[in-house]
Amino acid sequence: MAELTITGKPASDNAHWNFGVNLLDITFFTLGASLVSRDTVMPVLVSQLTDSKFAIGLIPAIFSLGFYLPQLFVANFSERLRYKKPFTMLMGGVGERGGYLLIGLSIWLFAKHSPTLALGLIFIALAISATSSGLCTPAWFDMIAKVIPVKRRGLWSGLSHSLGALMGVIGALFVGRILESNAYPNNYALLFFLTYGLLLISFIGLALNREPPSETVKQHISLTRYLRQLPEILRRDHNYLRFLVSRTTVQLGAMATGFFMVYGTERFHINGQGVGMLTAILVGSAAVMNLVWGFVGDRLGHKIVLAGAAFAMALAALTAWLAVSPAWLVVTFILIGVYSAGDGVSGFNIILEFCAPADRPTYIGLTNTLLAPILTVAPLLGGWLAMTVDYGGLFLIALVVAIIGGLLMLFWVREPRLEA
Repeated sequence: MAELTITGKPASDNAHWNFGVNLLDITFFTLGASLVSRDTVMPVLVSQLTDSKFAIGLIPAIFSLGFYLPQLFVANFSERLRYKKPFTMLMGGVGERGGYLLIGLSIWLFAKHSPTLALGLIFIALAISATSSGLCTPAWFDMIAKVIPVKRRGLWSGLSHSLGALMGVIGALFVGRILESNAYPNNYALLFFLTYGLLLISFIGLALNREPPSETVKQHISLTRYLRQLPEILRRDHNYLRFLVSRTTVQLGAMATGFFMVYGTERFHINGQGVGMLTAILVGSAAVMNLVWGFVGDRLGHKIVLAGAAFAMALAALTAWLAVSPAWLVVTFILIGVYSAGDGVSGFNIILEFCAPADRPTYIGLTNTLLAPILTVAPLLGGWLAMTVDYGGLFLIALVVAIIGGLLMLFWVREPRLEA
């Protein structure tokens, strides 16, 4: 792929500023997202709108399809941008954050009298938010790679997610109070309105980035020609291909994530306060582990983080499978926090270490687009298993698959940092 070289002010001149404003961005985004967690709050909301387990599986499926699938098709465009921030602000501000406002309005206006309509609008708004996020992600993360040095990315990711999650622990306790003290469905609508307000604060951090121009940008080529070049990456980079296979297996092992809370409400009759408490436990666990995984990723590499996260997911499925009381689910959600923190800290950061700077949007887009089918199918498969072999069978299958994925990541994939 032809390249153009562009010189500009070094990112190091604004390193501390950019670290701080991106800390603000991710901290408040994490806090906002925790109030309407796709692992706890949204599954319970959907279960009140419909009895379908398949509909619960649609939450992560729609998000994954919208977020991951478009990235490859916009990566070619992203590589031609000297500055990534304007495009990121457009997609991230209007579509990604605006989707949460649309969900809140859908619940407020229609959930009580037209639950089916409300559910459809919620899924449409979720798709808008996820797709907008996916479209801007290659450009956004390429910007992050420019403004935050490689040895500080784990610290930035871990610290920002931890601060957001620590604030989210308090927020999650208010989630329980809001759900219990306000009438349905306005209680859920209020959560989404609060989330939207917090995401607007995070947008300020995004807008304050001082981005230097890219040192190299790709010349324009047609999308057809661009896509034809991609199989060569997989043929040439065997370690990257092994990473894709391993990560696909781990993601399949996470098929049960959206069903743990619904399982708890159905078997142990967990109420709104319980939903808030388990959400607080999940985000609190993630807060601690974001820092731990960030430290590990910076010093030992992100491969070991992703392997550890896979084993945590396996243990989460095991504790849910063995659960005989609600107390067991506390351990389950601690482990889900361990998994989500590792996935959040290292899932993107490791991709940057497989490629040259000019190819970062392509590798990000290629990775996430190839992962899109399994990330879409996995929760739907989880819903089907919950209906056919019950929750116990779902948790057992997820346990086995997550262990296999963790072993592949640990022993089959070589740490890309050591090959650079």
